[in-house]
Amino acid sequence: MQSYTIGQAARLLGVSPDTARRWADAGRVATHRDQGGRRLIDGRDLAAFSIEIAQGGTGDEEEPYTSARNAFPGIVTAVKLGDIAAQVEIQAGPHRLVSLLTREAVEELGLEVGMQATARVKSTSVHIDRT
Repeated sequence: MQSYTIGQAARLLGVSPDTARRWADAGRVATHRDQGGRRLIDGRDLAAFSIEIAQGGTGDEEEPYTSARNAFPGIVTAVKLGDIAAQVEIQAGPHRLVSLLTREAVEELGLEVGMQATARVKSTSVHIDRT
């Protein structure tokens, strides 16, 4: 299973490394140390935590990570395989993206919960609301 440094986790969660470190220090997400002494977060734990903070908010007032154009780097939180089709969910900071693609594509990419992935969105119709 893939593990993430505090800095990598922070980028995937859309917060600063200091915020991710505070959450780890407070026990909100479990960490372990590698042979070099770096704190790491297991991919499955990070995936579950990303869903938790997206649903309940971070409790911090920091601005969420803004992706460049239409790329949303995040963490795979669910993979549902059918006979031919598949559904993959990615949590990219506060954004939950769901993609329907072929089972073959999912298998070729080796996608599984806890992996880092980037969702790329292309649309001919994008609606923007002024808030």
